[in-house]
Amino acid sequence: GAAATVTVTHCGACRRALSALRPDTAALLTSTRKRGAATYAQTLQNIPDTQVTTLDNGLRVASEESNQPTCTVGLWIEAGSRYEDAKTNGAGFFMEHMAFKGTKKRPGSAFEKEVESLGAHLNGYTSREQTAFYIKALSKDMPKAVELLSDLVQNCALEDSQIEKERSIILQELKEMDSSLTDVTFDYLHATAYQGTALAQTVEGTTENIKRLTRADLASYIDTHFKAPRMVLAAAGGISHRELVDAAKQHFTGAPFTYKGDSVPALPRCRFTGSEIRARDDALPLAHIALAVEGPGWADPDNVVLNVANAIIGRYDRTFGGGKNQSSRLATLAVEHNLCHSFEPFNTSYSDTGLFGFHFVSDPLSVDDMMFCAQREWMRLCTSATESEVTRAKNWLRNAMVAQLDGTTRVCENIGSNLLHYGRRIPLEEWDARISAVDARMVRDVCSKYIYDKCPAIAAVGDCFLWPSKWSSLEKEDSV
Repeated sequence: GAAATVTVTHCGACRRALSALRPDTAALLTSTRKRGAATYAQTLQNIPDTQVTTLDNGLRVASEESNQPTCTVGLWIEAGSRYEDAKTNGAGFFMEHMAFKGTKKRPGSAFEKEVESLGAHLNGYTSREQTAFYIKALSKDMPKAVELLSDLVQNCALEDSQIEKERSIILQELKEMDSSLTDVTFDYLHATAYQGTALAQTVEGTTENIKRLTRADLASYIDTHFKAPRMVLAAAGGISHRELVDAAKQHFTGAPFTYKGDSVPALPRCRFTGSEIRARDDALPLAHIALAVEGPGWADPDNVVLNVANAIIGRYDRTFGGGKNQSSRLATLAVEHNLCHSFEPFNTSYSDTGLFGFHFVSDPLSVDDMMFCAQREWMRLCTSATESEVTRAKNWLRNAMVAQLDGTTRVCENIGSNLLHYGRRIPLEEWDARISAVDARMVRDVCSKYIYDKCPAIAAVGDCFLWPSKWSSLEKEDSV
């Protein structure tokens, strides 16, 4: 198949003053450092290419080669809770649990022992639109890692005894998840923002569903979604792309990975609804609040501008240092007036929609004031964001961007997710160019586009007795 090429980044070193050293020593160290130092721009240019090959069955094989002694190999699959209906919600999360409990070729603990014999680390996760399984191992063991991943997704044993065992474990996990009020708040936010659609469902599913899902339900989920055109086999580290492709052709070209027909299951449409949901519990000491307007999907260029806007807002936690001296205006207000325990903006994207908003944790008596200040900060971004703020935010984004390259696992995940979200690996040079193009006027215009006269979705969990009865859309009269 044809190969496509892309790029990505590593951190460089900076040069130190050598005036205090002897001239000969200074010259030697300068020469040594020149070989290892690189400017930010040089770093972006010197990243290994991402090579992409598409097999005849539609499987995309992508890798970034480096001199690492280890590698991470993973499967990123276009499957998640958004592809489930009300009766099967939780099947993907259940399947993730079952994937590590043995295959038809490696029953019971044999699968785990084989992974451990390599000294490898196997992990996975399920989200609303994707599922991933990945192995970190020595580079020489890459072919074996590919074989294990293939066996995991096409030959999962789904033994009845293991299903019942995992059912009990998942039910216990659901109880424990209820204690994470931040996660609960975001689940409620999705439930009210996308009422009656698949995005309103939780990733883990309901307790009732977990109790009644059968082996046939799990087998049907695998048969429907774990197909080559919906998968990306990604790898990063000390591996050869040609060897990765050869291993993929050997282990991912059988009938289980091929569609019987020509069509791919369609992405269920989801419509944003500006509304409010409260889960009031006066026994809890704090209120967790999340507010969001509809944001853009993954591929929309507005995402870069909105991420700059969020970097301007910043984030805050009482455990942070800095106090009133933080660059974030909202953080300064939070410290001066004791508005909240923490806050953080977010921009969560899906294929065709998103949630752009902020989450904060506050004492009940401060909720109203914190909400007022946060909304006014949104309005300030729409009307008076400054170039100095934008410059600072852009530098923060660049730092976060290159941090993605710390370790083969993060690079591998970046490759797999990029191909699912954008259809290609976007080079960091291109991301940097998009960030550089953002100015204060763009921030004001794009924030106005998504915030003005939009009805937000709001979720409140905890002691929200004093929560206002109704919040209207955010309008220009509210600005400062």
